[in-house]
Amino acid sequence: MAKDKLSRYLWIVDTILKYKKISKAHLNKLWIESDFSDGNPLADRTFYKYRRAIEETFGIDIVCDSDGSYRIDSKWSQSAKQITDMTLNNSVTIKTMQKLGAYSDRVDMEDVPSAREYLPLVAEAMHDNLKIVFTYSGFSRSRPEVGILFSPYFLKLYKQRWYMFGAKDEHTLRTYALDRVSEMELTSDKFVMPQGMTIDKFFGNIVGVTTSKAPIRNVIIQTSLTRAKYLRALPLHHTQKEEAHDFYSIFSYHLQINYELVSELMTMGPDITVIAPRELQMMLLNRLKETLDNYK
Repeated sequence: MAKDKLSRYLWIVDTILKYKKISKAHLNKLWIESDFSDGNPLADRTFYKYRRAIEETFGIDIVCDSDGSYRIDSKWSQSAKQITDMTLNNSVTIKTMQKLGAYSDRVDMEDVPSAREYLPLVAEAMHDNLKIVFTYSGFSRSRPEVGILFSPYFLKLYKQRWYMFGAKDEHTLRTYALDRVSEMELTSDKFVMPQGMTIDKFFGNIVGVTTSKAPIRNVIIQTSLTRAKYLRALPLHHTQKEEAHDFYSIFSYHLQINYELVSELMTMGPDITVIAPRELQMMLLNRLKETLDNYK
């Protein structure tokens, strides 16, 4: 029953996102045509309960405008899309894998480290604003760091790894990869989210998870036609803009330069040329020289 309700919540959010604004009559028409209806419209009382449940479950507010139409609150629209896309994709994946159970030797999938073990506990801590304590084995440390008291503000999935972001010991903002965590426990200590703290302030101006105090720069790259197709399908950053030409494309971005940006550009090899800024050109040149030095 819980899974069925979750599917209904996701259907409502996804439908409103598709139409941006939708009247109750139009929503009812689509509801009747869906697999969730027994031929009857969505009762006002039930719809009200679902709206409240969606807000409590996902933090997504469905607003009713003066003309009686419904929309997702603008400050949550991007988060709503990401949540519904991910959940719906996972649902489709699970159903597909169930069908392919007898053919598992013909399917190869990537693992998401530690998601099953620690992700639910972090989510619970975020939901109830409770601190967690854990041991962390960072790649740059020779010994694990024990007894870290942490207030988890945000979660992000990047390159098949889950990262949590928040405050260590109430004052130092830190990032931790869940696959390097062990012995995590939920505490009874409450934390308060800093006023004005949003996930966009953490990640809005970067690629990846390495936060930076560097100024926001206009990054411009020239790409081959083939690489341009990949970037159109999977943009490097939400600020991406393209200027298409006959034999190449120019992509521009508005972001901070960090480790992941350099790494992403390096993976594109000869398909791209950094036009600006000069400091990013030099970072890639130094990385290339260091790589070549390994073969001398």
